[in-house]
Amino acid sequence: MALEGVVGRAGPATPLARAQAAWGEAAGSGLAAVAEPVSERDGVLTVACESAVWAQELELLSGDLLARLNAALADSGDPQLARLRFVVGSGFN
Repeated sequence: MALEGVVGRAGPATPLARAQAAWGEAAGSGLAAVAEPVSERDGVLTVACESAVWAQELELLSGDLLARLNAALADSGDPQLARLRFVVGSGFN
């Protein structure tokens, strides 16, 4: 549909915005429901988590999550993310 193409191009063209758009696919709907990217600086994506338990669990999964997220962002032209950082709260929902 033509509208989908326009909406996709209308979002902000920042590394954070692109990571936020790709997060649901890279993390999966279950993890996306309890954690979301809230900032990016120098290749480090900060992800706010619903609880400390989720932050710890995602830290254990960070290698796989980082690889999937970088694969989803490969066509964006941005440098690859170097690291994921998980925090509790801070902007979550």
